Amino acid sequence: MSIGEDASQRVALTVHGPAGAVDLVVPLVAGVADVAREYAAQAGLHRVPALGTVDGRLLDPDAPLAGTGLRSGALLVALDPPAAPVRAPGEDPGATADVSDPTVPLGAGAWVGVAAGLAGLAGWCAARVDGSLHLASVGVLVLAALVAVLPVGRFAAYRLPVAPAAAAAAAFAVVWQPEVVLRPTVVGVSALVAALAAAVGRALSRAQEEALRVWVVTGAGVFVVTVAGALVGAPTPLVWGLLLLLAVLAPRFVPGLAVDVPDQLLLDLERLAVTAWSARERPAGRRGRTLVAPEAVAAVAASGARTVTAACAGVLVVAAVAATGLLGSVEAEVDVVGARLMVLFAGAAVLLAARSYRHRAARALLRLAGLTCWAALGWSVAPALQGSLGMALALAAVVLAGLVVVVAVATGRGWRSPWWARRAEVAEGLSTALALAALVVASGFFRGLWETIPDV
Repeated sequence: MSIGEDASQRVALTVHGPAGAVDLVVPLVAGVADVAREYAAQAGLHRVPALGTVDGRLLDPDAPLAGTGLRSGALLVALDPPAAPVRAPGEDPGATADVSDPTVPLGAGAWVGVAAGLAGLAGWCAARVDGSLHLASVGVLVLAALVAVLPVGRFAAYRLPVAPAAAAAAAFAVVWQPEVVLRPTVVGVSALVAALAAAVGRALSRAQEEALRVWVVTGAGVFVVTVAGALVGAPTPLVWGLLLLLAVLAPRFVPGLAVDVPDQLLLDLERLAVTAWSARERPAGRRGRTLVAPEAVAAVAASGARTVTAACAGVLVVAAVAATGLLGSVEAEVDVVGARLMVLFAGAAVLLAARSYRHRAARALLRLAGLTCWAALGWSVAPALQGSLGMALALAAVVLAGLVVVVAVATGRGWRSPWWARRAEVAEGLSTALALAALVVASGFFRGLWETIPDV
């Protein structure tokens, strides 16, 4: 605008938004979209917001200011960015078109879990057949792992988490041994193959960075525990018990490790870079406050949510395998009692830990992990209760507990109240401590100590 332009052909506006207030003097021939773009440029926003009045009226981005009835001193509000960014006059509409793929399924995460479960089931069945059927099954699993790990195709990102599961299933079918004492080593080798497949997929593509990282950490951890137990000659129940204990403790530490906030979102690194010369000089301009883009915060939150969900899925798998292996490896009467108590308290600890997770998928996976431990315990004690009143009593207790849970949620009380939250925290700590104490009995340490004491 020239210096000699009539002041009546311009208007002074104040735009309030998430980045603060910005005063603008614009000509009436300018459009609302021009004002929005100027505000976004001065506020440092990545997207152009929509503008509205204080009474809630949304302004048309294509309308000129002269047609909106705005006068000097008017107050505008920067609203959330629209679904499609505001285009400049003459801009190609295809340049800012939405490139999201509408054919991507909404329940892709659930289908990934189903595919991984089917791969594990195929590996379990392939381990129990011989001959050409065994070779064909292993070949199909290896081919599935190779296809899933390749970053080619529209749904390549959704196939990547399935590749470690298919590779682990193929390895399990190859190294399977029916001896109980060798089963932890078989699981450890399969976990190592899954970690290697996840590492290859992570090297080829960064689409599923969080899920593949969880595969690597979980697979390497299971391999270290199982192989170290085999090298030192540890009892088989002790190895399974350690894996179950790690699954119990993981929900307490996963949220703190999953959310990784970059330093530039927390600290102004330029203010910290003080040298002998910069400490003496005086800045010419006025430094404004550091602005963090909403997109950056959303990206950090989404990455943390994916990491937590993948970690909870790992807790589910490790807890299910460890609980089943522990109950199937104990033989002495005292060890059986300790193993059952450990699985009972481990399931309770995981179920109570799930209450502190606000993410629905992660909370559901942890609850499923706790219920899986209890289901394995029920399968173990069912033969002893069969044909007696114990089975009827156990079923009645389960049904009654389910009704209590339903009534507690329906009334809005139960674990939603502060009273229950405090006591649930204590119950979770006690369950974890009792599971750790039961490991000493389940591993056969007490029985071995008693056997070494000579008879008096």
